[in-house]
Amino acid sequence: MGVKERREREKSETRDKILDAARELFVTEGYEGVSMRKVAEKIEYSPTAIYVHFADKNELFHELCREDFARLQEVVAVAEMPTDPIERLRQIGRNYIQFGMRFPNHYVFMFMTPHPPHELHVEDQEIVGDPEVDAYALLKWAVEAAIKAGCFREEVQDAELVSQTLWASVHGVISLNIAKCKDPWVEWRPLQDRAEMMLDVTLRGLLKSPPIEEKAPLLAAAARPGAPGARPSEEEAPIPADLPTEEK
Repeated sequence: MGVKERREREKSETRDKILDAARELFVTEGYEGVSMRKVAEKIEYSPTAIYVHFADKNELFHELCREDFARLQEVVAVAEMPTDPIERLRQIGRNYIQFGMRFPNHYVFMFMTPHPPHELHVEDQEIVGDPEVDAYALLKWAVEAAIKAGCFREEVQDAELVSQTLWASVHGVISLNIAKCKDPWVEWRPLQDRAEMMLDVTLRGLLKSPPIEEKAPLLAAAARPGAPGARPSEEEAPIPADLPTEEK
């Protein structure tokens, strides 16, 4: 390796150290509690060395966001996606949870740490809304496809609302896992089981009811005397004690 290549590698490694240290500090100290000097002290560098890579705290924070959200998109937008609209949404949810499992520090910084108000940078404006590079836009696109395919109930037509509801459901699973998975107070079930149940419950709540002909066998089975969940027949039904005598 030549001198130039070695210097570039060392520069890249230093930059990664700065980003990792800053991510941890932003999570533990909050945006206002972090300074470039604190970042430098954490990795035992001089503040001057930090300024070689980043002009100020705001630029450092924005670069962390850009890199971490790009990594999320890489995990969520896998090459092979199911063609069925609902299974596609299920897969996106699974991939999102996988990201949180693989990169918990990134996840806490991105979604469990308050970010300061800010305007979109020029490069962000080019990305936002593009499903190829924006994970939220990918989710919204998949939701719109499910709506167009007639998968959801008639009143479920707001793609933004559905996207944010699905996002909230999987966020709840992964954030609880990050924050509380070692808490002995709760007998935690495996993360995969919790994730699959959350996806199933949320998506089923949005889906159209099955056609009446699909319900008929279930209704018929439930109507059989003695069947689990069946309503008792008039002969079997107990008489409430508080009814007037003439209604008995």
